[in-house]
Amino acid sequence: MNTSLSGHFSYGKLIRFVLPSVIMMVFTSIYGVVDGYFVSNYAGSSQFAAINLIMPFLQLLSALGFMIGAGGTALVSFYLGAGDAKRANNTFSLLTYTVIAFGLIFTVSGILGLGKVAALLGATENMLPYCVKYGRIVLAALVPFMLQNMFQSFMVAAGKPRLGLFVTVLSGITNMVLDYVLVGLIPLGVTGAALATALSQCVGGIIPLAYFLLPNKSLLRLGKVTFDGGSIIKACTNGSSEFVTNISMSVVSMLYNLQLIKYAGENGVSAYGVIMYVSFIFVAVFIGYSMGTAPIIGYNYGAGNVKELKSLLKKSLIIIVVAEISMFILGEILARPIAQIYVGYDPELMKLTLTAFGIYSASYLISGLNIFASAFFTALSNGRISAIISFSRTLVFQVLTVMVLPLILGIKGIWWATFTAELLAAIVSVFYIVRMKEYYNY
Repeated sequence: MNTSLSGHFSYGKLIRFVLPSVIMMVFTSIYGVVDGYFVSNYAGSSQFAAINLIMPFLQLLSALGFMIGAGGTALVSFYLGAGDAKRANNTFSLLTYTVIAFGLIFTVSGILGLGKVAALLGATENMLPYCVKYGRIVLAALVPFMLQNMFQSFMVAAGKPRLGLFVTVLSGITNMVLDYVLVGLIPLGVTGAALATALSQCVGGIIPLAYFLLPNKSLLRLGKVTFDGGSIIKACTNGSSEFVTNISMSVVSMLYNLQLIKYAGENGVSAYGVIMYVSFIFVAVFIGYSMGTAPIIGYNYGAGNVKELKSLLKKSLIIIVVAEISMFILGEILARPIAQIYVGYDPELMKLTLTAFGIYSASYLISGLNIFASAFFTALSNGRISAIISFSRTLVFQVLTVMVLPLILGIKGIWWATFTAELLAAIVSVFYIVRMKEYYNY
């Protein structure tokens, strides 16, 4: 079967193939970044802190889209590589309808419980109404957002990465323009930011849904399905690491915010928010690369092409290391300009953000390896190892370090927690890559 997933991938061809996925993830990350900039500069630090506080919960509800997208793409790519296009399309359709069903349930339950959740997360009396207002509007577009997360992976498997890139860029531009209008020009504060995000997510989710529903020239199309519980379970198992990653990141962010309120008050939450906005973009590069290579890895695994599998792993590790070093250098260079953009109006908050940024940047030297290692085993349909790496990295080590290090180093311990967690996770990643090389012959 001759598809864009077959053939030998040189460094140039590999980078060209994954570039749309990288750009897609970066533009997806821009949503929160742009919201944060306009709210911080035009509405003030309290509304800025409110968005940062409630955002992890909103991301938590959307995690299913990432899980089924990553796990389902590995499964569908395997079927395509094995020459079973009919089963690939049935699985793709079934997983899409599953995401829509669960998304509707999460939307209703999330909106109803948002006030109590915000209070549990430590929202002050001043922050609480902003948390609820922002969260309810964004949750109204949860189904399109989950579909957008899922289709980012499936667009690559369908052989249409450029179309996926176009949709994501259009979605990102929609968000930026509406933020400028609804927050910068019309002073709607968190309401305007939430509307901008929700409408841009509709663009990102509904356009690809329509594309796959209509006759198209890609490898995949939505249609009638034969229920296959085994495929749903397999996709969820394959993508369990991505699910764990997103759930864990949300839980850990909530924990960070609670610790920061304890040690530094609202300013601590705001400083962490600035770091997270930049981190979203930097880490998006690693996630995008891993997402872009996953269908190639899954296809060659399904086709039994061991030589190409070995080549892909070697090239990917080299590319990841170069990217990690570049991200660290950029983080150190851009710390002051970025902090100035977000919180330059507050000298005390600016100083806190600069200190935090300088320490946190060290984590970029390691995080790429861990993200790729988890995605690599997902693409090989080994959800167990992928989940172990992801669970260790994003939950176990993060919780351990953010709870223990502040007791020793004070607030600086919170900023060092992510680097320490990534370092411990890298040991787990390297262990499994070395241990499984004979089994998969890579």
